[in-house]
Amino acid sequence: MSFSGKYQLESQENFESFMKAIGLPDELIQKGKDIKSISEIEEDGDNFKVTVTTGSKILVNTFKIGEEAELETLTGEKAKAVVQRDGNKLTVILKGIESVTELVDGNTIVNTMTLGSIVYKRTSKRM
Repeated sequence: MSFSGKYQLESQENFESFMKAIGLPDELIQKGKDIKSISEIEEDGDNFKVTVTTGSKILVNTFKIGEEAELETLTGEKAKAVVQRDGNKLTVILKGIESVTELVDGNTIVNTMTLGSIVYKRTSKRM
């Protein structure tokens, strides 16, 4: 299955506690908690471009599976990391956060980010 497509956030769990833990200011947490972000994924073989639009904030990351890439975090910091693929799962550890993005079926993506004991789960549906 291909990840390619546009997905809109449908539900999320532990948004506020996770964003506080990574150091996002309360003002931005309150602004962002009700925004239904749009994720656009372009997959070409092992090359990926992921664009996440949350209100006026746009986060773009490009990477090749298994190769080190500079990725932007949710807080806007840049860090080098390697994205791995295992079937329908993409996994990366970025600044102590383990992020797993799974294509559950042809229309649903579940992204789970774990920092210590806090697990932030986002479910998005294909548009």
